[in-house]
Amino acid sequence: MDNEKIIKVLNEWKEKTLKPFLSKNSKGSFGKEQREKFVTTSNKEIRRLYTPLDYASENYVDEIGFPGQFPFTRGVQPTMYRGKFWTMRQYAGFGTAKESNERYRFLLSQGTTGLSVAFDLPTQIGYDSDDPISSGEVGKVGVAIDTLADMEILFKDIPLDKVSTSMTINAPASVLLALYIAVAEKNGVSRDKLSGTIQNDILKEYIARGTYIFPPKPSMRLITNVFEFCAKEVPKWNTISISGYHIREAGSTAAQEIGFTLANGIAYVEAALKSGLDVDDFAKRLSFFFNSHNDLFEEVAKFRAARRLWAKIMKERFKARDERSMMLRFHTQTAGSSLTAQQPDNNVVRTTVQALAAVLGGTQSLHTNSRDEALALPTEASAQIALRTQQIIAYESGAANTVDPLAGSYYVETLTNEIQQEAEEYINKIDALGGAVQAIERGFIQSEIQKSAYIFQKDIEANKRIIVGVNKFQVKEKDTLELLKIDKQIEVDQIKFLKKVQAERNADLVKEKIENLKKAAQTNSNLMPFIVDAVKNYCSVGEVCNSLREIFGEYKENLII
Repeated sequence: MDNEKIIKVLNEWKEKTLKPFLSKNSKGSFGKEQREKFVTTSNKEIRRLYTPLDYASENYVDEIGFPGQFPFTRGVQPTMYRGKFWTMRQYAGFGTAKESNERYRFLLSQGTTGLSVAFDLPTQIGYDSDDPISSGEVGKVGVAIDTLADMEILFKDIPLDKVSTSMTINAPASVLLALYIAVAEKNGVSRDKLSGTIQNDILKEYIARGTYIFPPKPSMRLITNVFEFCAKEVPKWNTISISGYHIREAGSTAAQEIGFTLANGIAYVEAALKSGLDVDDFAKRLSFFFNSHNDLFEEVAKFRAARRLWAKIMKERFKARDERSMMLRFHTQTAGSSLTAQQPDNNVVRTTVQALAAVLGGTQSLHTNSRDEALALPTEASAQIALRTQQIIAYESGAANTVDPLAGSYYVETLTNEIQQEAEEYINKIDALGGAVQAIERGFIQSEIQKSAYIFQKDIEANKRIIVGVNKFQVKEKDTLELLKIDKQIEVDQIKFLKKVQAERNADLVKEKIENLKKAAQTNSNLMPFIVDAVKNYCSVGEVCNSLREIFGEYKENLII
């Protein structure tokens, strides 16, 4: 059907069908359509109707194309979930390594196909459990890891050559990767057999999350050291998970999430090229980590736009030759910020919608949040429901039966184009400021997120945006959920165990390995072999990070007002 005929029929519909209907129903529930503004979660205005006029179908081959081919709008594999489901991960870790190991083995027995490790706050910022700054936080939001002895317990009876492990760790990512390599090799698994991901994304820590240690320059050095080391030594490992998740949790829009995330990705690629690496030697192992929020169609469009935009960036800006270097492969986590303490069972429904969006958008890996996470770390029962949500989508919903099932929707294709365009505009602004690092240092990215978060919260408080159970449909509630509680004794026991390990190790070797690392840090050497050597000899996370603090210094945040 040509456009002239569509325009003619559309105008007739407006005059003969829509106009009389609106005139007759100007009040009551149908009148709502005329009085209110309809927007996505990101405040993007939604038109009443989408038609072929909103999307130029002649761009199909170049803009949508076919799955497994550039520009990968429809997915990075030709058959997607018809060949293999996404990796079903459940982010977990709390208290001691022993407790977390028990949770991992439970999840694996229930059908989880990949592990995802949550570390406690001291570990995330490179302090041992006995450091005064760690007091009150040991084992609280994740598992406490001080030395190789903890990692040995954490992965006891888990076949590391068969299970893919994701580790949410950034500033000390090189240290935790070294520990993972060390524990695998101690169990007879060579490093070239290991598969998984470390987050290793420090730029989003400066933007949104705050668990940084070192200033940008040495942090970028450590990241590119991991790129180089893994390309040679751990070829199946994803060396970074460039994260938009925490950017979205801080309050960004969907377009900001992918614009700022891909701008960070550009900064990492540029740093790697500057260090002398070839783009096709490391880009194949880059991965991304996105949030999946409540607006089903906006989220699907966001994932499709991100794939297409990254493929274009890698091909045109960085001249990648290998198509695998152009593929945006990503893990998704459902939106923690959308979960409510009120009526927590409603969170199961929210998570289901968000997980479905991730699947319809073509994710490679997925974590579903648990219903109780607005109140505490998830119980075993809540984690099981979250996993079952993924399994029901995979095996019962039909969403995985065909590739990119929402392709061709006038609404979804229009949203995909609009989000890509808006994200590109942000990337251009960041380029004009000198790149992501400079944009962060000037507070541009943080300021944009703050504005979006403020608008969103203001709309909730004005009841322009309804959150079920919070500003509408409230009920008088009773505390019926059984919550997970972290025993204070865990901190005492963890410190005691650390002291025991330190007393039994070879103190002279520890001193030697730390000195070797400090000397290497003052040269241009790749630091990964020195870090691996140190942790194999039971140097602690805190000792390794403190030695680098002496050389690199610590990052001090610029306050954005």
